[in-house]
Amino acid sequence: MRILIKNIQIGQQPADIFIDGQFIKKTGEGLCDDADKVIDGTGKAAVPGFFNMHTHSAMTLFRGFGDDMPLERWLNEKIWPYERKLTEEDVYHGTRLACLEMIKTGTTCFNDMYMTYPAVLRAVEEMGLRAALGATIFDYFQPEVAEQFKRATEKNFAIPRSGRISFALAPHAIYTVSGDTLQWVRDFAAAHRLLIHLHLAETQTEYQHAVKDFGLSPVRYLHKLKLLSPQLVLAHCLYVDEEEIQLLADHGVKVVHNPNSNLKLGSGHRFKYSEMKAAGITIGIGTDGCGSSNNLDILEAAKIAALLQKGWRCDPTVMPAGETLQCITENGASILQVNAGEIAPGALADLCLVDLQSPAFTPNFHFASNLLYSASHGGCVDTVLCDGRILMENRRVPGEKDILENAARTARKLFEL
Repeated sequence: MRILIKNIQIGQQPADIFIDGQFIKKTGEGLCDDADKVIDGTGKAAVPGFFNMHTHSAMTLFRGFGDDMPLERWLNEKIWPYERKLTEEDVYHGTRLACLEMIKTGTTCFNDMYMTYPAVLRAVEEMGLRAALGATIFDYFQPEVAEQFKRATEKNFAIPRSGRISFALAPHAIYTVSGDTLQWVRDFAAAHRLLIHLHLAETQTEYQHAVKDFGLSPVRYLHKLKLLSPQLVLAHCLYVDEEEIQLLADHGVKVVHNPNSNLKLGSGHRFKYSEMKAAGITIGIGTDGCGSSNNLDILEAAKIAALLQKGWRCDPTVMPAGETLQCITENGASILQVNAGEIAPGALADLCLVDLQSPAFTPNFHFASNLLYSASHGGCVDTVLCDGRILMENRRVPGEKDILENAARTARKLFEL
């Protein structure tokens, strides 16, 4: 499909955008290419589609369930017992709700970690988003359980998927996955050139247990297992020292900051953004799942990330608006190896139109600052395209009512409300 977007703003400049199939073909003023659809961009700005670099999509079903609890109790009392009850249809409806929420808030690509991979895949394929779907692996240090997850991973990897979706390996954490299984993950990922998506150094408790159980801090433990590589994407990494940051940088490891869940679960707030950036680590931002952050609004997470850095460092110059937005666009594209994250000829047509006709964008001296600090939530997103396909136009997503009703019904049934 050929789409021409007229009279749009890119950054602070007026422009048109011509999309041919999956890709942006031209940008510039006065374009008049023949198109199947023309979108009037008057009063709107175009931005690259956002990347949510760490989430658990179907946990939309757990929104508001088990709030205000420490991580370990939250997992053991509220999350894991009910996740064991989830059926494939439950995960499917929860994932569709997640995709709807991300579309409504401007995310076009996300890095997921969840179980029941076939259900997640089916939902994302139908909703039209781009994603790296990590099939979650646990073994609880039990060899027989490890074998079950290995076979399931091999089976899931063989399921056909569209070019919008990549398969990733998602061992949950070093306290739920044995060293032997982590090494199997390492080898499988290397053989098939897959990303590995893992929680690490999220809490002080995790750090202390790693030192007690393995004799090493979390990062040093992964280094011993030879897991550190450019294929590795680590979520959280709150508890790392200078030497560990350098280890991550030397091995090309990517890191995802999840400020909302870190704060809500009381995990910590001193993410070492400046130190990691100075070392050359590519940093993304994630919302985490709705069970711990309550929404999938990546713009809100980005704002909190920037404000936290300024606050705990007592330095307003740290993590400026443009740099923060880069974390949810260019950096995300780089981590997931996707030809997106910018509006330029040759890039994938993954983009959003932001409504400028609001108090948040008046006056519009600096669009990036308004988008991050003033709008601060995805409700300013008017239209979303992914892979050259319109997923939302004028805030309307096809089938939205049914998605909401099915997810609500699924959650009520799950919790027997």
